[in-house]
Amino acid sequence: MTSTKAFNLDINAAYEVLKPVVLKTPLQFHRNLSEKFSCEVYLKREDLQVVRSYKIRGAYNLIQSLSTEQRERGVVCASAGNHAQGVAFSCKLLNIKGVIYMPAITPKQKINQVKMFGGDNIEIVLIGDTFDDCQTHALEFTQQNNRLFIPPFDHIKVMEGQGTVGKEILEEQSNIDYVFVPIGGGGLCAGLGSYFQTYSPQTKIIGVEPQGAPSMKKALQAGKPVILDSIQRFVDGASVKKVGDQTFPICKEVLADMLLVPEGKVSSTILQLYNEDAIVAEPAGALSIAALDQYADQLKGKKVVCILSGGNNDIDRMQEIKERSLLFEGLKHYFIVRFAQRPGALKEFVNDILGPNDDIVRFEFIQKHNKETGPALIGIEVKSKEDFESLIERMNNRKLNYTLVNQNENLFEYLV
Repeated sequence: MTSTKAFNLDINAAYEVLKPVVLKTPLQFHRNLSEKFSCEVYLKREDLQVVRSYKIRGAYNLIQSLSTEQRERGVVCASAGNHAQGVAFSCKLLNIKGVIYMPAITPKQKINQVKMFGGDNIEIVLIGDTFDDCQTHALEFTQQNNRLFIPPFDHIKVMEGQGTVGKEILEEQSNIDYVFVPIGGGGLCAGLGSYFQTYSPQTKIIGVEPQGAPSMKKALQAGKPVILDSIQRFVDGASVKKVGDQTFPICKEVLADMLLVPEGKVSSTILQLYNEDAIVAEPAGALSIAALDQYADQLKGKKVVCILSGGNNDIDRMQEIKERSLLFEGLKHYFIVRFAQRPGALKEFVNDILGPNDDIVRFEFIQKHNKETGPALIGIEVKSKEDFESLIERMNNRKLNYTLVNQNENLFEYLV
């Protein structure tokens, strides 16, 4: 057997540490995905973990390794969700005091979860409009109070803990051809990838990032971690501006490919998992499954594992998720329509331009004055892409003066 310490990560030791603490989550065969892609697809259900994500593995493995003196000083972390819950749970279990910094805009549901897992052992500080602001405050507090900062991914102990996901997979299945792994900072990919390189080197590790936060993709192109100017935070569990300095060289070695998935595709996957399998996946949790379409030709006859990394999805987000899905699938469109300045123009639009399957889901005049003749923002849902093409054809034939808002990102963000 090859050495257990690939890249100086001792995942077998972390596995023994975590055995009494974390759940060995199911590796479930998924019949629908297997039939769709003519292969064997298995989901590693980390959404069923103790804190509903794999983050507990890295947080606990690091915190339990601290000296008595470090434990007495206490720990600090910055997180908008899963890492905070992992640190809070670990603090309570190990009876260590922790200060958890969360952005001021963090949903109440996530704050309550952290309180529930940490109890009296943790203090929550809500500060900063963004995660980066929040982390800056957390690091300042850590230094000023001589505490220990617990990073979400960029630490050997964190990578070792998160890498135990890979050990559990190989205990249940062998001869795996592909593992699709969600990537934020790279901790899970580095840990899991190093374990597979040691014990199943023929397995191809495919990294998956949200299109709006391609930090690993950019790092691989540059040959080093780079800081992105801006990112979309919809896939909050995998949206970071910069991957880890320690995770990157390992990810670079273990990754066979790096894919980007549009946020709308992630949304459609979340809804599909919920409607067809009663699985509540958070956006980062659905990433790996959302990427399968891009590899459809290569998957035939293969054995595939997707890491469903977490299930902390706030129900208040479901409307946004549905909206993003409809927009991505081409079933919802927003228009600015400048109606002709004559009576009956709006009635003609409804009677003559809308198709039998088209539904107006939003209508508002944009101007405060002259509403009857001013431009209107109209949201229309269609049943299929063909219905949309027919709608556009009728609008053009009638020489309607309109702008398709979906195709103008700045306009869309401003109006919708």
